[in-house]
Amino acid sequence: MIVLTTIRRAEYFELIILFFVQGMAMAMWFVPLGSVLDAHGLHPIKPYAFAASALAAFVSPLIFGAMADRHAAPVVVLRWLAVATAASMAMATTAIRLGWSVGIVLAFIQLHALCTSPTFSIATTIVLSRLKNSQSEYGPIRSMATIGWVAGCGIISLLNADTSPLAGYAGAIVWVGVATFTYLLPNVLPPESNQKTTWKQRMGWDALSLLKNTDHRVVFITAMLFNATVAAMFPYTPPHLREFGFVRTTAWMTLGQTTEIIVMFTLAGLLTRWRIKWIIALGLVFTALRYFLCAMNSKLTLLAGLTLHGAGFTLVLITTQIYLEQRIDPAWRGRAQSLLSVMTSGAGNLLGYLGSGWWFTTCTTDNATSWTVFWGGIAIAVTMVLIYFLSAYRGRVPTKPCEA
Repeated sequence: MIVLTTIRRAEYFELIILFFVQGMAMAMWFVPLGSVLDAHGLHPIKPYAFAASALAAFVSPLIFGAMADRHAAPVVVLRWLAVATAASMAMATTAIRLGWSVGIVLAFIQLHALCTSPTFSIATTIVLSRLKNSQSEYGPIRSMATIGWVAGCGIISLLNADTSPLAGYAGAIVWVGVATFTYLLPNVLPPESNQKTTWKQRMGWDALSLLKNTDHRVVFITAMLFNATVAAMFPYTPPHLREFGFVRTTAWMTLGQTTEIIVMFTLAGLLTRWRIKWIIALGLVFTALRYFLCAMNSKLTLLAGLTLHGAGFTLVLITTQIYLEQRIDPAWRGRAQSLLSVMTSGAGNLLGYLGSGWWFTTCTTDNATSWTVFWGGIAIAVTMVLIYFLSAYRGRVPTKPCEA
């Protein structure tokens, strides 16, 4: 049972709706994107289309995270980013539907990625700033983004838009809903400061100083490498499902969100009983097992592996977000969450999308993919990440609120 003692009941539901609607909007574009590109003869650019979000995440999260920390209310920043995301998503979808040149399609996809990549870290900052006990309250609230993701995928499949540009247009409409909803959220301005900010601070690059702390660095690197392995899921699980005769693959992809929701509601209990080190390690174990199951290359094991995705995702990345909330000074939290986006959605996804694209090509001959080799190689990579984390992380408490 969740006790609503730290924030107003109405505000609690505002935060729930924010995550729900944003999760829905993100899923309606991201999950069917690979299938839409395939259906319009754009399969060769698929790795680059997914890597666009990684390239964007190197730049915009830190810039907008620094803006939300120093210059503007995070709610206002999120509002205008949601509007820009809706517009750029509609333009990218139109370019795909009308068969414009590959360069124009990729340019619009990149523009969309620049607009959307900071949004979730800023929404996370908004939510966490309203909680007094993030350890017990954040998991259930964050689960609503996952439920929204499932709803978005379900809507796309119900519309029979798994391979249709309609998915992009529907997502753009929901992003307009996100922007509209922000008017119901309180504008909390960043603290005033008489100090002159440098260009490095305006760009958010000062957040890199957090990596000087050994444990912070290990956690960031682990999250980055973990995300690199997870990046293969969205481009390559749908074609594997189709080989087994599954249709409406966008809906089938939500199997992973079932365990994600369950684990989010149990995360508070784990955090009170276990060290963060063992929670993240357990998430890596689940993820390795997930890919080993997929490598067994049967209908049952593929679905079982897909279902385990949510458990690994939550135990690694959501625990990492809570780690940053607890270990980082409040004045740095926006930049810390943004740096996590850079490391995961930026470096991790870029390495993952391009690396898995190369690995997929290596494992494919005469249009036949050796799924056992493909998923098995990724499972081995996750195991190596687990070994690195267990050997490098110590869990020392910093001597200062933000020991960089």
